[in-house]
Amino acid sequence: MVLNRTALEALTRHPLPFLASGWPWRGAAYLAASAVPGVAAGCVAAAAAAGGTLVTPALGVVTGLAALALGSVLVGPFERLRLRLVDAVPVPEAPHRRRREAGLAIMTLLVLWWIDLVMLAFTIGGPLVLALSPVLQDELTPIAGVLSTLAGVLLLPVAAYTITAWAGARGAMARAILAPAQSELTEVLRSRARLVDAFEMERRRIERDLHDGAQQRLVSLSMSLGVAGLDLPEGSEAARLIRLAHDEAKQALVELRELIRGVHSPVLTDRGLAAAVRDVAGRSPVPVDVDVDLPGRLPAPVEVTAYYVVSEALANLAKHSGAARGAVTGRVERGTLVVEVRDDGAGGADPGKGTGLTGLADRLSVVEGRLSLSSPPGGPTRLRAEIPC
Repeated sequence: MVLNRTALEALTRHPLPFLASGWPWRGAAYLAASAVPGVAAGCVAAAAAAGGTLVTPALGVVTGLAALALGSVLVGPFERLRLRLVDAVPVPEAPHRRRREAGLAIMTLLVLWWIDLVMLAFTIGGPLVLALSPVLQDELTPIAGVLSTLAGVLLLPVAAYTITAWAGARGAMARAILAPAQSELTEVLRSRARLVDAFEMERRRIERDLHDGAQQRLVSLSMSLGVAGLDLPEGSEAARLIRLAHDEAKQALVELRELIRGVHSPVLTDRGLAAAVRDVAGRSPVPVDVDVDLPGRLPAPVEVTAYYVVSEALANLAKHSGAARGAVTGRVERGTLVVEVRDDGAGGADPGKGTGLTGLADRLSVVEGRLSLSSPPGGPTRLRAEIPC
């Protein structure tokens, strides 16, 4: 079953499920609630008229504006509250919330409330008058009365669609004023940035635990096995097993150190992006030329993202490109870090083949960066990342 979250979404359902749902009634309740700001508007007009009649027209204008300001303060939260009738999606907090609520309230007090009530009255009143014509008009012939009643009944479903459509459009306008799409997009980007920051903190914690815990235990085990091998007779079976275990421990230590570098580069933390790029390029099975010239340390999110891009690009270069040589360059140009990774391989890199390019683009989007790729069949391949500093 599809769960509709707004009145406009409900309009896309099949007629019978829509008419049997509560959305037409919710739309009618939303429009009928405009009687509340209507009463407030009446009070504003009465205050202005009283001030102008009893004293001076100028005082009436001042009194009316003061009453309008007070009414907007009261009607603004009411508009946000009744929006739930036609829009079940929570409205995010946007900048200048009170100002936005006041603007919507003033629009409602001056114009929208009576449009809502007139729309509701005509949409429901028309079919009801037709349906009750035989009762309201004695001069109608029986055939005319039956046809009028039938027309009124047939127009009720049309009225349900009309009410829901106007209420949904009215709610969409209210949401656009209370929380523009840009504010929702900003909140999404902020949440993604928080997730990336949390992920990066977790990576560093794992790296620290591996470095201070498992790696130290392996070092201690390797040393103990080495000392134990010195006390055994040369050529004995026990000495052979100890030596084999010692070699396995050293290999495990090497692999653990590689894993730690992959989780988080200590070189990046201690010496910066340029040194970290040279470190990861030096461990690549494909020779890589590095030309990274930076003015100094960059913001941590920029360095971490750039290092992630270079590491993933060099991993793809080694696994998929068939290149004989690669190159990495990095410069800061007009406040933007530009990193390029090139190779002389076969080309044909495709984000849809699971080479991690989509993940790179998503990672860059969090820091408002851009990723471009040129990889024609036959090569060469050039990956370019631009990250604002």
